[in-house]
Amino acid sequence: MNSVQTLFFGIREYLSPVLKNSKFKETGCITPEEFVAAGDFLVYKCPTWNWESGEESKKRDYLPPEKQFLITRNVPCLRRVKQMEYTDEDAETQIETENGEDAWVATHSGRVIVTTNIEVIQAIEGEGEDEEIVAKRLSQIKLEEAREKEEDNIPDMDDIPDMDDIADNVVEEEDPAAIAASSHVPSSSHDDGPSDKILQVRTYDVFITYDKYYQTPRMWLFGYDEHRRPLTSVQIFEDVSQDYAKKTVTIETHPHLNMSLASIHPCRHAQVMKKIIEKMNDESIKKFEKYQAQLPASSSVNNPGNGNNALQAEQAQVRVDQ
Repeated sequence: MNSVQTLFFGIREYLSPVLKNSKFKETGCITPEEFVAAGDFLVYKCPTWNWESGEESKKRDYLPPEKQFLITRNVPCLRRVKQMEYTDEDAETQIETENGEDAWVATHSGRVIVTTNIEVIQAIEGEGEDEEIVAKRLSQIKLEEAREKEEDNIPDMDDIPDMDDIADNVVEEEDPAAIAASSHVPSSSHDDGPSDKILQVRTYDVFITYDKYYQTPRMWLFGYDEHRRPLTSVQIFEDVSQDYAKKTVTIETHPHLNMSLASIHPCRHAQVMKKIIEKMNDESIKKFEKYQAQLPASSSVNNPGNGNNALQAEQAQVRVDQ
């Protein structure tokens, strides 16, 4: 079934035309050139990301040979989905925005997050001492006297007995702190089971490819357990919410590699990006209008350029073509 599905997706992508003109503002779709430009910016801002070329036989001619897809490795996954499931003590908090629209829900708001107080750490390390006082105390230490005392305590090498001469008379004493070996205790080398007191950290390699059919980026996941062994599909779905497992997150063949990975389906990616860019544009215009209202009235009279609000409002929007 998976091979038939892969063949269908390959034919569908092959027959799909390459997007030449950007439709990011209208539909949220991007061209391959925009995908490469966004990837270059991601690699520049986040050096953990890198471009990869993939298999030679699976290279796409509409992408540069050395920039077929993006990858970042060893992204930690600290908890399983079951550990994040709701309990009777969990609660949800509705977060309102400034304009009262597009409110969102903060999950697990009843759980207490343990944080470290940086000010307390600095107080412990410094104890409130001034740097001049510390420097003064260090200057009062007499290093020469300490060296003379150390030289007096060094024994003569001739007085040290040879270990070969006294090896036969050495008797090992029992250490009360040592753990006695027992046949009932299994060896740690044969115990690979998880422990409740050990944090089982999984890591994932995250891939971003360009989906020619949906004309959007697409994310892929390949996981490892705490022993760097590849995760099975069942183990991967342990890190995915059951609402999305095998629905929007499925196991499919990577377009540039000869391997199957977990993939986040990009069918609604363009709609989400369109909504995000529209919200960013609206916020930019509101900030500009607020800035214009705070300017003195005389500045708009003395400077005719300030009267062209429509032009400046257009310039205040996010330039999606960049």
